Amino acid sequence: MERPLLLKHLSLRMGILVSIGLLMTACGKVPGGNAADFDQSYPPSSGGTLIDATAGEPSGLIPMIAGEAAASAVASNIFNSLLKYDKNLELQGELAQNWSVSPDQKTITFKLKPGLKWADGKPLTSADVLFTWKLVTDDNTRTPYGSDYKLVIRAETPDAATFRVSYANPYAPALDSWAGLQILPEHLLKGQDINTTSFRFKPVGSHYYKLEEWKPGERISLVRNPNSTQGPPRIDRLVSRFIPDPAAQFLELLADNIDSMTLNPIQYSRIVPSREDLKQKLALYKELGNNYTYLGFNLKHKPFDDIRVRQAINYAIDKQELIDGVLLGMGEPVSSPYKPGTRWTNPDLSPYPYDPNKAIALMKAAGYTGRDKEGYLLRDGKRLSFDILTNQNKQREMSAVLVQRRLKEIGIDANIRVMEWASFIGRFIKTGDFDVVLLGWGLSLDPDQYSIWHSSQQAPGQFNFIGYNNPRVDKLLEQGRLELNPDKRMKIYHEFASILLADSPIVYLYAGYGLPAIHKRVKGIDNPAPPAGIGYNSYDWYIPPPLRRNEISQ
Repeated sequence: MERPLLLKHLSLRMGILVSIGLLMTACGKVPGGNAADFDQSYPPSSGGTLIDATAGEPSGLIPMIAGEAAASAVASNIFNSLLKYDKNLELQGELAQNWSVSPDQKTITFKLKPGLKWADGKPLTSADVLFTWKLVTDDNTRTPYGSDYKLVIRAETPDAATFRVSYANPYAPALDSWAGLQILPEHLLKGQDINTTSFRFKPVGSHYYKLEEWKPGERISLVRNPNSTQGPPRIDRLVSRFIPDPAAQFLELLADNIDSMTLNPIQYSRIVPSREDLKQKLALYKELGNNYTYLGFNLKHKPFDDIRVRQAINYAIDKQELIDGVLLGMGEPVSSPYKPGTRWTNPDLSPYPYDPNKAIALMKAAGYTGRDKEGYLLRDGKRLSFDILTNQNKQREMSAVLVQRRLKEIGIDANIRVMEWASFIGRFIKTGDFDVVLLGWGLSLDPDQYSIWHSSQQAPGQFNFIGYNNPRVDKLLEQGRLELNPDKRMKIYHEFASILLADSPIVYLYAGYGLPAIHKRVKGIDNPAPPAGIGYNSYDWYIPPPLRRNEISQ
């Protein structure tokens, strides 16, 4: 399951605007009828609509409850955090004008910017920040994010512009955590059940945009928020159209009905470069994000509680085959739960090699000594058979097919089951009713992964849904949160990654490159992408008037 990136990543995941259902596109022509020159330079201007598509419809727009990328992508345009990351991944203030850390590293004091308002015009004050902290730490709030904020032993608001938190011990990811908590309005949510409130479908925030319309099963549209705490964005409207099938998204991109989408490797490296008309109107980008794809086992179900079975499956899967076949080489091998090339990645680790003989030997050691007439492994006369669950994502589906084939070669019967996202999360992940999942993790910039791997984080709705429990890992994760020395902290997480790799609670498959394609009518995008990704300055993107679609509304 994707954990929302704490970066305000490419959050303009918007779809087609239909003002009462009628939209006329310019189809590559300027209003006068001449062919548009999308490579021409234009001065920045305000206005226009950015059209995008997303594969999954959010389950709600309160990220601390939804816990999914689709919700975070939209909500990050609606809500603010105290801090954010700049293009070079350095922390800077968002709602906070400045902040200070006490000499003992246990207390952080945030000073809010003056004159902050919610989209409905009500003042945004430190009381809202305190209210949000109380929500995320309330045991009745079904959120996977509470652990970071429960370490705060005292939160206070000396005045309307000051929010102060204190910790029992220095907490290394503290500042990063405050870049990830989106602040909610007390005056609209006080006294409501945050888990079921209708606010999740009609949110009121403080960021660049506010909700205009949510038409279930079709689209979400946002419009510029005149009370934005960060000033006005250049683009007037963002609209997201829900299109689960990436092939259908690509057809919409080709038809000029959406402005951007994430391409698959074939589209990126073969289809677009081979067509002159597409090269003239589409700009391609490439960025390695903080995410990876994995095969995860339910450790509470047999035989996945047996490390030999997990390791056997790890050896049976050819990871390079996945990178070459599914990603066309546009990915990196993974051996730890961190972005390849960062200091948190243990350089001494490498992925399990493809070794079917070793896999078979481990399965025999686990008691699978016989085979049935179809060649599948048997233990006590019973075949090892299970479902690989994944969501409607073509790369994951293709990966599952290759994994299934390799497992069959060593005698394991794996079936593939593809689910719509909301059903996948509600029926299987939150209930723990699965054997094996093929999913992805999106991670924050800080290396702390307590909420994913600590044994205490296994309640419904929390991120350790596979049921991993290793006392040494628990201890390391606890130590890593308290260690402020970056070199010592790095060693802690290197050991953590080493144990995780040996235990094989998941099989790392690959870290794929993000391959966004954006119509050249959208200007102001950095290329090459900075460390924070191309979406770091999406508020400065603009669509020149000659390149905008003709929109007719009633």
